[in-house]
Amino acid sequence: MEVIKTDIEGVVILEPRVFKDSRGYFFESYSKRVFDELVRPVDFVQDNESMSTRGVMRGLHFQLPPFTQSKLVRCVRGAVLDVAVDIRKGSPTYGHHVAVELTEDNHRQLFVPRGFAHGFAVLSDVAVFQYKCDNYYHPQADGGISIADDSLGIDWLINPLDAILSEKDTRHPLLSDFDSPFDINIDLYEK
Repeated sequence: MEVIKTDIEGVVILEPRVFKDSRGYFFESYSKRVFDELVRPVDFVQDNESMSTRGVMRGLHFQLPPFTQSKLVRCVRGAVLDVAVDIRKGSPTYGHHVAVELTEDNHRQLFVPRGFAHGFAVLSDVAVFQYKCDNYYHPQADGGISIADDSLGIDWLINPLDAILSEKDTRHPLLSDFDSPFDINIDLYEK
């Protein structure tokens, strides 16, 4: 597995070795031993999966302390533009983002540490998206930043104003109206 560093420390793209032959392909999508060695020790405790159609946008989500989550995400069917936004106060990359296309063909994964908002836009007719999380979901700890926040400079590859959003996702604040509970000293990985 290759680990590709991004412009934001802690956010990495994982590209597996894919073995192809006349039968199809095989790859190791996750190995705790390899992940701990190449990225950082993380204890994933919950797997989630969503299915969405073209034009759906989800995010930008996070869990408030003390229920913060790191995520390892991938698209197993279709294609998405996946985005992580740094929301740690005092971070030199506060408000900056990493955007990467995750597709069923490139098999890439994105690791999103704690202290980041996460979201994606569906670029294919259908997308099946999987998340590994290192903390359990707590509905009372839901937080978010508006995907339509122009100050973030994200090219979603679709127009956020035409996106299909959940009611909850239409109510998230702009980053400038958000008082982040995360700071640069947050331990990005450990509970």
